[in-house]
Amino acid sequence: MKVLQVITGLAAGGAEQQLRLLLRHLPDRHRCEVAVLTGPGAVAAGIRADGTPVHHVRMRGNRDPAAVPRLTALIRRGGYDLVHTHLFRACLHGRLAARLAGVRAVVATEHSLLDDRIEGRRITPAVRALYLAAERLGSTTVAVSPEVRARLTGWGVPPDRVELLPGGIDAARYARPTASRAAVRQTVRTELGLPQRAQVVGGVGRLVPDKRFDVLVDALRLLAAAPAVGRDPWLLLVGDGPERAALERRARRLGVAHRTVFTGERDDVPDLLTAMDVLAAPSTEETFGLAVLEGLAAGLPVRYTCCPALARLPADAAPGARRVAPDAASYAAELAVPGGRGADALPQPPAVRHYDIARVAAELGALYDRVGARHGRCPDPAPAPCGERLPAG
Repeated sequence: MKVLQVITGLAAGGAEQQLRLLLRHLPDRHRCEVAVLTGPGAVAAGIRADGTPVHHVRMRGNRDPAAVPRLTALIRRGGYDLVHTHLFRACLHGRLAARLAGVRAVVATEHSLLDDRIEGRRITPAVRALYLAAERLGSTTVAVSPEVRARLTGWGVPPDRVELLPGGIDAARYARPTASRAAVRQTVRTELGLPQRAQVVGGVGRLVPDKRFDVLVDALRLLAAAPAVGRDPWLLLVGDGPERAALERRARRLGVAHRTVFTGERDDVPDLLTAMDVLAAPSTEETFGLAVLEGLAAGLPVRYTCCPALARLPADAAPGARRVAPDAASYAAELAVPGGRGADALPQPPAVRHYDIARVAAELGALYDRVGARHGRCPDPAPAPCGERLPAG
């Protein structure tokens, strides 16, 4: 089966990294290519390096009238049996383009649907109506958590059109023997200017308001104002996004800019996690909570406010994780308690094994088979010019 994965962009983000992981682990019977609507970004380079072709549709904005025709032409030329869309704009344009190209086997994954927002945009009656109209052009919508599934069905998506398939994690990529972990930790801290003996609180994710990393900046000020004996609190934020400048200004205003390191967009998150003593995730709304699982997989204690991935697992599935009230004082109180283990890592808990990417990818492959068997493919019109394929390397 030949599958086209359509995604809005390929900068470093949870959905983008999840797509790359799935491409690495999908069964060989599914031959995948990727179409990215807007800027390819760092993840596109990684996907190309893994051996998967990436096509750039060069969408210039939400009202670009040529985007759907270009994507439709790409689907026609590629002879794809199934189209799988990810993220809001790609789901809208990808479902329509697949229908125009004669492909009826269309899967969409809903990565970021909250009660009042979808991927950071406010859900208005018009946004909901547009979403539901596009949904009817597809075959199946994948929800990454029961919460997302409940929101979709609450909107009126028929339950038999929604499949629950959580995100996954490549646990082996985060595991480090103690000796090599110590060496990587020292190297990364030196590169980033982090003192070797500092107590480093880390955050991982897109720098957007929903992630609430401002809470960690405020907590750092509280920690720095009353440090425990021998402690030297620092904050390491891994990721990039529109809130970076505001967070930098906040750190300067609170007098902790010299204790705050912004890495920007990076592809070496497992190495960066070794530089941390604890991972903190203060977001109050998540659809899955991948960063929490990444921290646990890297052997870190984790302090979090919301993580649907852990919500329905037994309490002993993640003994290194603890919920925290979503305010700076609560995080400061939790993070003031020594929890880091230096170069020593906590063992990977059952929660990490539960979300093993190989199992998730196998279930997605089985879903492709079921959807493909239900939907034939209409004859294609003559090929037309399509999106630009990104060069290898």
